[in-house]
Amino acid sequence: MRLLLFVLRGLKALLKSEYRRGTLRETLRLSRRAKTLKFSRDLSHAELLEEKAAKNKDRTFLYFKDKAVSYAQMDTNANRVGNFLLKLGSAPGEGMAIMMKNSPRWLDLFFGSQRVGMYSVPVNTALRGDSLAYIFNNSGARYLFIDYDLLEFYQTVEGELENIPRIIVNPENAPSDYRIPEGMISLEEVYSEGTDTRRPEVKYRPEDPYTILYTSGTTGRPKGVVTRYGRTGIKALGMLAGASLKRSDIYYTCLPLFHANALTLTVTTAMAAEAQVALGERFSARGFWDEVRRYNVTVFNTIGAIIPILLKQPERPEDSRNKVKYVMSAACPADMWRKFEKRFGVKLHEGYGAIDGGGFLTMNLGDAPVGSIGRPLFGKYRLVDENMQDVPQGQPGELVCWVGKKREERTVEYYRDEESTSKKLKDGWLRTGDLMYKDRKGNLYFVGRATESMRRRGENVSAYEVEHAILKHSNIVECAVYAVPSELAEDDIMASIVPLEGKKVEPKELLEFLQDKLAKFAIPRYVRIVDKLPKTGTERVIKKLLEKDGVTEDTYDAEK
Repeated sequence: MRLLLFVLRGLKALLKSEYRRGTLRETLRLSRRAKTLKFSRDLSHAELLEEKAAKNKDRTFLYFKDKAVSYAQMDTNANRVGNFLLKLGSAPGEGMAIMMKNSPRWLDLFFGSQRVGMYSVPVNTALRGDSLAYIFNNSGARYLFIDYDLLEFYQTVEGELENIPRIIVNPENAPSDYRIPEGMISLEEVYSEGTDTRRPEVKYRPEDPYTILYTSGTTGRPKGVVTRYGRTGIKALGMLAGASLKRSDIYYTCLPLFHANALTLTVTTAMAAEAQVALGERFSARGFWDEVRRYNVTVFNTIGAIIPILLKQPERPEDSRNKVKYVMSAACPADMWRKFEKRFGVKLHEGYGAIDGGGFLTMNLGDAPVGSIGRPLFGKYRLVDENMQDVPQGQPGELVCWVGKKREERTVEYYRDEESTSKKLKDGWLRTGDLMYKDRKGNLYFVGRATESMRRRGENVSAYEVEHAILKHSNIVECAVYAVPSELAEDDIMASIVPLEGKKVEPKELLEFLQDKLAKFAIPRYVRIVDKLPKTGTERVIKKLLEKDGVTEDTYDAEK
């Protein structure tokens, strides 16, 4: 019932918005013909901003540190960026990369690029070396907007680039004696008095890209997920916003804007609902709840890796003193769900979606069991084995979603990578790479990534399940489980462990702790104690780096 009401609220908000835009009749006509929701035309983020700024003007849209930026200011700054880009000689269909930390200026650049029909390439600020060079070469970005203190990392790969982009440096917060390198431009020019603040008279082309969001690249080379102006998904997100948010909400994120979680689930839905955004510069376990209280946050979204970290922090009397109504979570460990709700006085909602997941979305609004990601809101899906055969109820299988066989129906495209795009699609079914099982009521449960499944002693082992068993240890704050080569031609299991600050973990004691929590074949052979794990900006562990290190000299071997 809750899910049904959620969908009905979203549809009501959608119909109202389409009516105000004068596109309701055409949307209804197209939807009847397609037998699914189909819009007459979609919106860009810049168009959504212009629409909401006209209505909300001086109402605050964004809080960041001590700044409060209004809807109208955001709209004006987007115009500034657009006119600045035209002055540089940009044209519709060209790309610009953004390699900057969270700030209002990041969003100015993102919105402003769309004012002149360009596409933006959000770049993970933690990338270095070959991965960074690959993104610049693959994306074909002609311009790079970069923080002054990240410039050195670009310069180390500049010699590997096929085409050198025009560099615009953001000197915000730089030392007073900092000087923009010769041949580069200061981003301060965008905010100077001489910059035109009128809306640029440039139209985008529906077939052009408007964003290329690269996957984390935790298991291989990053892939650029393309969204085009003609099919942005903004209106569908408006439906989600209408179902889940109110105008009075303050939506918080400390996740990086180069990731779809912050940019799409927080910024876009908050704007669509005419709500407000509180933006953190980065995730801080110690300062997380202080920032939530500082901005009177009512909603935030998180990922499963963050919840154990927050729970492992020392308890404080004010833990539950906040105005948060609910938390939108992804992959919250089932055994931590109620603990998190009780300690922090919040309600957890669980959901599933991915930027390269074809638009498939599930929700658990409290109407499904703890640990479940709920049921799909719409769309056709299957759970299959490696041969694309359906698996029985209760057995893990890879989630595949129907996107259609016609090229124009495809909802996933990897930029300049037809091979990866083709592998992602199989006879109209999109392969998500996520393992799940379904209960008899149709609720789905996330098991782990197919790429992180290990084969040991003839049995399949989920790294996700082993990690969550390890995290039940009170002295462990983080861990990563992965395969290393075995003498028996299968895999051996290795775990890298980060102890809680001030605590000590003995590998032998940990393996004894796991005896009644995991099958014998799933208990790691190798354990390594580390100070920290290599991560992306979204707190995802980069396991390929750990796999590359393999069994090190300081690794404990249970068979020796």
